[in-house]
Amino acid sequence: MRIGYMLSEPRESADPLAALRDEIAGVAADGFDSAWISHIFGLDALTALAVAGRDVPGVELGTGVVPIYPRHPAALAQQAMTANAALGGRLVLGVGLSHQVVVENMFGYSYERPGRQMKEYLDVLVPASRGEHVRYAGETVKADLRLTTPGAGFPVVVAALGPRMLRLAGAVADGTVLWMTGPRTVAEHVAPRIRAAAAEAGRPEPRIVCALPVCVTDDRDAAVARADEIFAVYGRLPSYRAMLDREGAAGPGDVAIAGDEEAVLAAIEELRQAGVTDFVASVYGNARRTRDLLIGASKG
Repeated sequence: MRIGYMLSEPRESADPLAALRDEIAGVAADGFDSAWISHIFGLDALTALAVAGRDVPGVELGTGVVPIYPRHPAALAQQAMTANAALGGRLVLGVGLSHQVVVENMFGYSYERPGRQMKEYLDVLVPASRGEHVRYAGETVKADLRLTTPGAGFPVVVAALGPRMLRLAGAVADGTVLWMTGPRTVAEHVAPRIRAAAAEAGRPEPRIVCALPVCVTDDRDAAVARADEIFAVYGRLPSYRAMLDREGAAGPGDVAIAGDEEAVLAAIEELRQAGVTDFVASVYGNARRTRDLLIGASKG
């Protein structure tokens, strides 16, 4: 299992892209396999990685995740291909639906039948990002074009949590990227569905990228309570709430990996056994102690 690191957005920096570059350089120097950045309402994830990661070799860089609204899939493919060219072929494009409250209330788009929207989007995005000519006429997406942008050909992973989205991610994309999803849910729900879909479609074994909060500490109860506070919104968003319910978790703190070194390593191993191919740590709390443990895990 590969070990990755979730980058923090440098909101307070006078030069946020330089600060991000320094963080990526640190992640690479510490031997992590990958570094991931979220795309919410701050930095544009693809632009930030292309600028900040260009001169930092040796680490895969992923978006976790770029919402498909309001971009046409060919426009996103073109942007991602350009970023991949800047990064020398080290990009992993993570895409997702976002959430109804964002898409409808903030962007003003319809969130009706999101599964159909994602299917049609991927039907254009995936071949377009490989430089293929795409002729497609769906209910929500139309395209007739071929991109000549450099940087074609990179993994596309989908924020897939429900059964339909997992089947789609396995059949069409290169895997899934998860958040707030614990080991039991990965083993019993995620891994079987996405692997079966990939096998049926004749595709390679899919990547299962699982990001979770991590804190190495001697006071686990306090760390769990802190995770519930920091990540409270994810306990209310329907898609993540469904994953927490599957896990039998009352809140985000119950799926956070918190405890001493032995307990954290055991939890990471449980994820590996559940089928996770890429674990991405979102470090909170005692950052130095946690990172030191993760550095050892990434090398071991």
